[in-house]
Amino acid sequence: MTATPSEAGAPRVLLVDDDAGQRSLLQTFLSRNGFKPLVADSGEAALQILRTTPVSMMISDVRMPGMSGLETLRQARQFHAQLPVLLVTAYADIREAVEAMQDGAVNYLAKPIDLDELLQTVRNVTGQPKMAASTEDETPALPEHVVAQSPLMRALFRDVALIARSESRVLITGESGVGKEVLADLLHAWSPRAGGPLVKVNCAAIPETLLESELFGHEKGSFTGAHQQRAGCFEQAHGGTIFLDEISEMTPQLQAKLLRVTQEGRFRRIGAVREQQTDARLLAATNRNLEALIKEGRFREDLFYRLAVVELNVPALRERPEDILPLAARFFAQFGGDKARFTPAVTACLQRYGWPGNVREFRNAMERAALLSRGGVVLPEHLPTRVRSGEDPVPALTHTDLQRMEEIEREAILQTLKRHDFNRTETAKTLAISRRALTYKLQRLRELGFPVDP
Repeated sequence: MTATPSEAGAPRVLLVDDDAGQRSLLQTFLSRNGFKPLVADSGEAALQILRTTPVSMMISDVRMPGMSGLETLRQARQFHAQLPVLLVTAYADIREAVEAMQDGAVNYLAKPIDLDELLQTVRNVTGQPKMAASTEDETPALPEHVVAQSPLMRALFRDVALIARSESRVLITGESGVGKEVLADLLHAWSPRAGGPLVKVNCAAIPETLLESELFGHEKGSFTGAHQQRAGCFEQAHGGTIFLDEISEMTPQLQAKLLRVTQEGRFRRIGAVREQQTDARLLAATNRNLEALIKEGRFREDLFYRLAVVELNVPALRERPEDILPLAARFFAQFGGDKARFTPAVTACLQRYGWPGNVREFRNAMERAALLSRGGVVLPEHLPTRVRSGEDPVPALTHTDLQRMEEIEREAILQTLKRHDFNRTETAKTLAISRRALTYKLQRLRELGFPVDP
């Protein structure tokens, strides 16, 4: 018989997934939201737990070695006819979704999982009310060089703090210059692996012929110029974290080898006979649309879903205007050694310009202003010409224009959300934005009092 929350205290939720990173993330997330997660690494193990332990619901991956999530669901129905089951898959297959719903699944979510959507579903199924905010869930103190005044960035760092505690792999997305490496630094610094190494690799900066050696190492004499044995980055990152920036630039051949590391944690140095095991948490970043590259045949779909156990999207600077002046003051102090003093005209320029190069471009502009103003009052002529003239891909807009654009975006989100019965995956697809970006926008609308939850 299935236990109810009132009968068993915190509702027990059985997590079934062959991916240890996914299990770790969901276990941490549900624990901190008032649930008691149980874990199984296969359908067979899940059925053993269900035969002996009452649970309030089961969350299962669809595609697993051995027994699939669909078969696990069917067999569980034989002795738990009313057990609520939520299926999760990396392969958004409509036929499987329909089949799963016919077999009694309460919902079907696609990876990378939207944690807010998952939590809402679990709460609806178990009847567990929303918990009061806890000091344990607060974001740790941000480093001095990190600014997060905007609701979007505060929400992002709350997610980072939660995800850092797990072992899950993370895909960090966003335009060039937004600060994806900052997130990688925090995911490591706030994790249990903080005492281990953080090894960073820019896949776009290393020639294709050398990248394999950089990642996996080589034996002496394995190729011309290999004068001695060399440990690769996965070996160096053992016990810590490896960050692969610009992952989209990796060749298909290397993608296949990286897939094996994500699946089994095993790799082989170039020229080696024996394989090695690595215990390194993998973080990856890109400014490209990997799903579009998958459709073009330039990026492996199976690798994408292995990397993106969870996806964190860093918003562009133009999407978080509340951060512009605090960032300006921080950078000016860094380069000028004094409190920033901006004329109203300079403030208007900074807020009007679209910053296509994001935080990286902004930092360079502030360094220039600090040098030319010699630490004094910053005037428009101290800014780069394109900034003070507004010559960028984003045209200058009046305050009224911006308000109207916000209203149009808000109405589009709310209407699309309602049309899809508050399904965030389908809403994001219709709006042609990532689910992570949609999540941050919904968080902001929720703070403003708009109905974004079913």
